[in-house]
Amino acid sequence: MSRWTAALVGIVGVAAALAAGHLVAALVGPSASPFLAVGNTFIDFTPSPLKDFAVRAFGTYDKLVLLIGMALVLLGLAVAAGLLSRRTPTPGTVLAAVLGVVGVAAVLYRPDLGQLGVLAPLAAGAVGIGVFRWLHREALAERRVEGRRSFLIAAGASVVAGLGGQFLGSRTDVEGSRAAVGKLEAAVKAPAVPAGADFARDGTPSFITPNRDFYRIDTALSVPRLRAEDWALRVHGLVDRELTLDYADLRGRDLVERTITMTCVSNEVGGPYVSTATFIGVPLHQVLREAGVRAGADQLFSTSADGWTAGTPVDVVLDPDRGALIALGMNGEPLPVEHGFPARLVVPGLYGYVSATKWVVDLELTTFAAKRAYWLERGWAERAPIRTMSRIDSPKGLSRTGGRVTVAGVAWAQPTGVAKVEVRVDGGPWRVAELSADAGDDTWRMWRLPLDLKPGGHTVESRATDKSGFTQPQARVAPVPDGATGWHSLFFTVE
Repeated sequence: MSRWTAALVGIVGVAAALAAGHLVAALVGPSASPFLAVGNTFIDFTPSPLKDFAVRAFGTYDKLVLLIGMALVLLGLAVAAGLLSRRTPTPGTVLAAVLGVVGVAAVLYRPDLGQLGVLAPLAAGAVGIGVFRWLHREALAERRVEGRRSFLIAAGASVVAGLGGQFLGSRTDVEGSRAAVGKLEAAVKAPAVPAGADFARDGTPSFITPNRDFYRIDTALSVPRLRAEDWALRVHGLVDRELTLDYADLRGRDLVERTITMTCVSNEVGGPYVSTATFIGVPLHQVLREAGVRAGADQLFSTSADGWTAGTPVDVVLDPDRGALIALGMNGEPLPVEHGFPARLVVPGLYGYVSATKWVVDLELTTFAAKRAYWLERGWAERAPIRTMSRIDSPKGLSRTGGRVTVAGVAWAQPTGVAKVEVRVDGGPWRVAELSADAGDDTWRMWRLPLDLKPGGHTVESRATDKSGFTQPQARVAPVPDGATGWHSLFFTVE
């Protein structure tokens, strides 16, 4: 057959396989879809330096880039399968079988999928091989009308199966469940954000980050879709009594509201992955003390609905003054789905990879020696206190500005609090910036400094000092293994 026909045979065969797998996955577990299962497994096996590069290069679009890259690889393999099979379907059949085995292995590896999950890649493999061989036979028969009809039937069926899988996979009415939760009322409200808590007019972020703008860094290619009425949290391990709590149980308790700045350990110096929200939930220490934490437990091992795990120091989560929460709400509404609905952990003062498990379903009291969480297995630190840091938000790097310049930004040092921010221009003396109103040690703090500068290029640097007297160090250190350090600097031009 011609090269174009052969390539089309391969492409339609792969499309049929993916669609069939997606449709069956909608019945046995959406994340069993071979495309998603392989993608999630690829994320798990990706070396940390490559993950760090993806976050730096693509930010919150890293997953979209991965999906597009996977689609292009599959397209290339489909074309190769067709071209290698111009005379006989054997090469394409073998390649389809290999892809099916990869899909089965990926599903079996996933901790959030049961054995029934393999039905999705098995269906994908069977349908892919069957459609490929059928179209190959039709194409070699040189019956143009019948051949074109076969291609149209296969392509149309693939589209219908794919859309059907998408519809069935999203049939869980999570937004309806969120709406049914209604307003969450706190028995203990967070202090009001003081006037002058940000310098947004001078270029800093708003003090409270809107939910739509709150940074999101996680490993989930597909967001878990859990209804509040189906959700439960198990507390077990080194405890006196095992607990199983449902959503109604937690919501019926005295809820506490806290305004907290969260920071991602992947944040480079000057990076955007820091945000602030007012969370509402149940104090975590109360639930753990209800279970009775036994002596020797030094790790709270939390597991997400998608199988992701984190390890948090027990001494931190048991300290009432640290304010750790099982959060149910965020900025006046139930948690957004992408931020952990129905429930997540929020532990102030620790980077998110050890403190912020979304879609949390399991809490095990154990030891760091006994169990290692997701990122510890990949070379990150066991304990990850947030480092004192400042960032320049205005003016923007490489920008051109005129007249009087106000340099402004944000600093954070949870849970110690920011005491001072200093700025220097062109390596000159440090000058103390004006700080915004202090909203608490668990939150960021804005700063600004007006400057009269001569026309030309200038380099500005900032450093923060926390309330313990520790000053942000100058030396640049990469995020791995426990957070970046260094002074943020940028260059701009005064005209």
